[in-house]
Amino acid sequence: MDRRRFLNKAGIGSIALASLPALQHALAVSASADGGAEHVRWDIISLAGGAPPGPINSGGYADARAPDNTYIRLTGSGRFVAPPGGDRGSGAVTGGGTWETFSGTPSPATSTGSGTYRVTELVSWEFANFQAPPPAFIDNIDEGRAANGAAVLKIAFSDDARGVLTVGCHGPAAPPGIFEGIATTKGYKTYYDVQPPQAGVDANRTIFHVRE
Repeated sequence: MDRRRFLNKAGIGSIALASLPALQHALAVSASADGGAEHVRWDIISLAGGAPPGPINSGGYADARAPDNTYIRLTGSGRFVAPPGGDRGSGAVTGGGTWETFSGTPSPATSTGSGTYRVTELVSWEFANFQAPPPAFIDNIDEGRAANGAAVLKIAFSDDARGVLTVGCHGPAAPPGIFEGIATTKGYKTYYDVQPPQAGVDANRTIFHVRE
């Protein structure tokens, strides 16, 4: 059957087709209003002094090591809209940051490259729970409720390498099994040895904020 005749017969001709983007937008807004989609901000944070009261600000850094003992250092933040279910991807993303790679031992490590990266896609978002923030913490990001969980993001590096960034946040009241920090690939290289935060050191901390 001719496609145009079929569409006209079904009552969804050129006018309906022209309004399809508006319809898709309306459905997206409806899903968000119903609580199906989640609007999330992620940050690699700076916790001044590496301990409460902080405060918590964007602009920190986190490291991850590769099997050859080289490591990568990332800064970054961004936002994404996660569809219901958590295991579905989304192109509704913004954000990125800077990267720098370092040689391993013998120390001191030396810089082997640097640049920027941008987020291109959300692969998955797994919400764990909302944080129960200690009263001593000062949250200067404060864009929704602080949350624990894990996000997997596709990223593009400024030197044309591609990667997959995993951001994990194990904050106050988090269930066990979530790492705190980042892991990433850069091309074929796997920086999967997550560097945990240490008391008194302002590094390797993350946070999510979820708008309700």
